[in-house]
Amino acid sequence: MILVVIGVCVGFISGFFGIGGGTVVVPTMLAFGYDIKIAIGISILQMLFSAIFGSYINYKNGKLVINNGIFVGFGGLFGAGLSGFIVAAVPSKCLEIGLLITLAIAIVKFFMTNVSKESKNPSNILLFIIGAAIGAIAISMGIGGALFLTPILVGFLGVDIKKAVSMGLFFVIFSSFSGFISLAWHGYVDYKDGILLGLGSLAGVYFGTKTSHRISKQSQKYWLLALYVSMFCLTLKKVIFG
Repeated sequence: MILVVIGVCVGFISGFFGIGGGTVVVPTMLAFGYDIKIAIGISILQMLFSAIFGSYINYKNGKLVINNGIFVGFGGLFGAGLSGFIVAAVPSKCLEIGLLITLAIAIVKFFMTNVSKESKNPSNILLFIIGAAIGAIAISMGIGGALFLTPILVGFLGVDIKKAVSMGLFFVIFSSFSGFISLAWHGYVDYKDGILLGLGSLAGVYFGTKTSHRISKQSQKYWLLALYVSMFCLTLKKVIFG
């Protein structure tokens, strides 16, 4: 039952921030005593539930532009296929430190970003390349990739934060599907716990996406920063104390 409740909370965060939820699930599963590789598998399975449903809601409300999202999504699909090999080859401690560094970069970049500037439209080829790189690295750490993608789209490429958040969640569909296949092949998916989290996330993601549509861009930036700092602290605790 506790996993379903966690799933509702994760689903809300996924819809609100446009992320798969791995930034919450992986540190939480580590706190419950799961090995990071199993925690990653649980996280990826949960992402499929929240990303598909959340993207559907965003599309129905006119917040998701498919033509840009499809290129970064297919890039993620390609890159995430390598995740099972990366998880199998890289020690758990290295994955934990990698997640920690990723969160630190996201915090710094988002803090420095002006989300009120005019939106730009990056090329589809560039979006594919970025998606492939993020898919390979992020899924190996148990996160859907929006944690990387949103700061890159907003901070480096000048994409509107609302569009970037919707595109980030859409990207997670592709990266988590490919990552799920790869991780399942290598035996890192706990299906029971992943499905329980996923079912709970369906309710949460509905309210999360609706709330995201209503708040201001600046408020969304600050909430993202709060999320990143919280996850950084949880992961740091795991790295230091085990």
